[in-house]
Amino acid sequence: LEKMTDLVAVWEVALSDGVHKIEFEHGTTSGKRVVYVDGKEEIRKEWMFKLVGKETFTVGASKTKATINIDAVSGFAYEYTLEINGKSLKKYMENRSKTTNTWVLSLGGTDYRVVLEKDTMDVWCNGQKMETAGEFVEDGTETHFSVGDHSCCIKAVSSGKRKEGIIHTLIVDEREIPEAVE
Repeated sequence: LEKMTDLVAVWEVALSDGVHKIEFEHGTTSGKRVVYVDGKEEIRKEWMFKLVGKETFTVGASKTKATINIDAVSGFAYEYTLEINGKSLKKYMENRSKTTNTWVLSLGGTDYRVVLEKDTMDVWCNGQKMETAGEFVEDGTETHFSVGDHSCCIKAVSSGKRKEGIIHTLIVDEREIPEAVE
């Protein structure tokens, strides 16, 4: 097995189906470019004469578009930036924190990562889109689903403040789970 001697960049990208690791090898003498997503080779190009440019691929279950930009900074120094859906990783993650809620919890010794996509009300748990049942309640809505033999509910309640909008709370076995910061 060839060692990743030309590894120049590693990124962690949090998507609804999990946190994905993107690794990039760039051989500045051979022009080689290799992109790995979660340890699996996605792109391999040998003997590229142009050392700058971009590589585009997809990440995760939702086939999210990702692009690595390779730019020359000076002489033989290069800068590598990752874009997700056409936005810098930083901008994408800032936007994502507005459109999703994430909770990380442990149940019976197993770790779970629950993600709510606020625009679609889709719920993901450890990479799987969950079957949910929604209902209107007195002060908002409840989205019910189960994880193993645990009953889960995401309550959506208006904050009463327009700038704050709706507050989403995850309740598992009648216990409130604090939101994770990714």
